[in-house]
Amino acid sequence: MWKRPSSSSNFSRGLWKLLNTRSMSTSRLDASKLQVKRVAQRSEPKPSDELVFGKTFTDHMLTIEWTMDKGWDAPVIKPYGPISLDPASCVLHYAFELFEGLKAYRTEEGKVVLFRAEKNMERMNKSAARICLPGFDSEELIKLIGKLIEEDKHLVPKGQGYSLYIRPTMLGTTDGLGVGYPDKALLYVITSPVGPYYKTGFKAVRLLATDFATRAWPGGVGDKKLGANYAPCVLPQLQAAEKGYQQNLWLFGSEKYITEVGTMNVFFVFKDPKTGKKELVTAPLDGTILEGVTRDSILTLSRERLDPKEWEINERYYTIYEVAERSKKGELVEAFGSGTAVVVSPIKEIGWQGEDIQVPLLPGEQSGELTKTVASWISAIQYGKEQHDNWSRVVADVN
Repeated sequence: MWKRPSSSSNFSRGLWKLLNTRSMSTSRLDASKLQVKRVAQRSEPKPSDELVFGKTFTDHMLTIEWTMDKGWDAPVIKPYGPISLDPASCVLHYAFELFEGLKAYRTEEGKVVLFRAEKNMERMNKSAARICLPGFDSEELIKLIGKLIEEDKHLVPKGQGYSLYIRPTMLGTTDGLGVGYPDKALLYVITSPVGPYYKTGFKAVRLLATDFATRAWPGGVGDKKLGANYAPCVLPQLQAAEKGYQQNLWLFGSEKYITEVGTMNVFFVFKDPKTGKKELVTAPLDGTILEGVTRDSILTLSRERLDPKEWEINERYYTIYEVAERSKKGELVEAFGSGTAVVVSPIKEIGWQGEDIQVPLLPGEQSGELTKTVASWISAIQYGKEQHDNWSRVVADVN
C-alpha cells in the first residue's frame, strides 16, 4: 500500500519561497486597481434548453498579467476574446498551465451566489506552487470574479440544474525554449452559462475499471488541477467508450486500489451484514487524489447529517476486488462520482475482468438513496434555499 509523501507540503512551500524571493516587495494582486472595458452591446441570454456545457460564454473576461520583477499588474475586465501568446511561450512547450472550476448560482430571490470559492482559490494556489507559477491573494481574486459576474449577471441562467460555470486559468508566458521556472504569467477568468453536464440528466453511468492506464501516481501531480493531467486520460476514455462504458474507474497498483472516476472523485456505500451499519467510503487524500470541493462538501455534510449509529464515513483505501466481492455478497449498496461540473453522478455498472459488477439503484430510478439525498443537500445550499457555514457568497443582484 502506498502512503502519502510526508514532504509534499514542504515541497510546495519551498517552491513558493523560491518563486517569490525576487518579488517580496513587488505588487500584490489588488482588486481595487480593477479597470473595466465594456462591450458596446450586451448579449441576450440563450434559452436554457440550448445551453451546452462549456460552449457558450459571457460578454466579458478578466485578465491579470504578472512578472517576476513587478508582480501583479492591474486587473482588467474586457470583452471576451482571443489571447495572444508568443510561439515560444513556455506554456505551449512545457505545460506551465493550471485551472480551476467553480460555479455561481441564481437564487429564487434573484441573488447570484458563489459556492465555496475560497476552496477553489486555495487549491489553485497549491497548483500554482507545484509548477512554479505565482501565488495570489485568494480574497482579492474572489472579489474580482464577483466583479466579472456583476458585469454579465443577466446571463446567469435561472432554474434548477442551471448555473454559471467559472474557469480561472493561469499560464506561464515566458518566451524561450530553455526549461526553467517562468518569470511571466497570465491569469484569466472566463465564465460560461451552463445546464446539466449530461444532456440525459441525472442518469446512472457505466464504468470500465481501468488498470491498463494510470491517472496519477505517488509523488506526482494527481492532486493538482493541471491541464497536463487531463489530456492523457482522453484516450483511455475513448477505449472505454468503444466497449460501451461512459467513464473510466481508475485503479492503481498491483492491489487495484480505486482512486477516481473519469475526472471526478468517487464514493461507494457498503453494508455490514452483521450490524446492518452502512459505510460511505472514498479514497484518502494521499497526493494522488484531487482535493475536490464537492468531495469535501459531501464528506462534511454526511458527517453532520447521517446518524452515526447507522453510518460510518471513511476515507480509506479499498480495491476493485473488495467491490466485486461485496457485490456478490449483497453488501454493495450504491456508488456515485462527484465533481463541480456534474455535482453527483450515479453509477450502475462497473466492467471488470470481462464481467459487469451491478451497482444497485432505487426501484424505477437512476440512483441510490444516498446519492439522491446528497445531491439534494448540496443543491439546496447552492441555490440559496439553505445556509451552511458561509459556503455561499452573494456577488450580484439580478433584480
